[in-house]
Amino acid sequence: MKKNINDILIAMIKYFGSDVRRINHALKVHAFAKSIGEKEGLHGEELYILEVGSILHDIGIKVSEEKYNSSAGNYQEIEGPGVAKELLYPFELEKKILDRICYLIGNHHTYSKIDLLDFQILVEADFLVNIFEDNIDKKSIAIVKEKCFKTSAGIDYLTSMYL
Repeated sequence: MKKNINDILIAMIKYFGSDVRRINHALKVHAFAKSIGEKEGLHGEELYILEVGSILHDIGIKVSEEKYNSSAGNYQEIEGPGVAKELLYPFELEKKILDRICYLIGNHHTYSKIDLLDFQILVEADFLVNIFEDNIDKKSIAIVKEKCFKTSAGIDYLTSMYL
C-alpha cells in the first residue's frame, strides 16, 4: 500500500532533526526529481518510487559519518538501504517497491548501475542540486552534462540554470 509522500517527507525531516542542510538538500532533490519524472512521463508506482527514493537518497549519511567518520558516497550506499528500511517500515510498502527504493538509495553514486528511468532521473536531480551546493565550475558542469544527463527535462534544467 502506497503511503502519502508528505508523511515520508516528515519522517525524513524528523530523522535528520536539526541538520537543516541535509533536509534542504533532500527537499531540493525531491522537487527536481518529481518535476523531471513528471515531464518524462513517469506516473503511478514509478513516480512514487522515484519520489521516495529521492527524499531518502542520502539517508545513510548520518550512520556513515558516525561509523566511518565520512560522508563519502560509497559509505552512504552501504548504510542507506538499512536506514531506509527502518524508516519506511511503518509505511508497510510492498516488497517490490521497497526493494526498488533501496536499490536507488544503495547505488545512487554508482552511475554504471543506472538501469531504468527512475534511477537516471534521481542522478540528474542530485547533480542539479550538488552543482549549486558544491559551487562546481562551468567546465566541470559541461562534462557532467555530457556524461551523466540523458533526459530532455534534466538537460533543459541544467542548461537553463548553469550553462
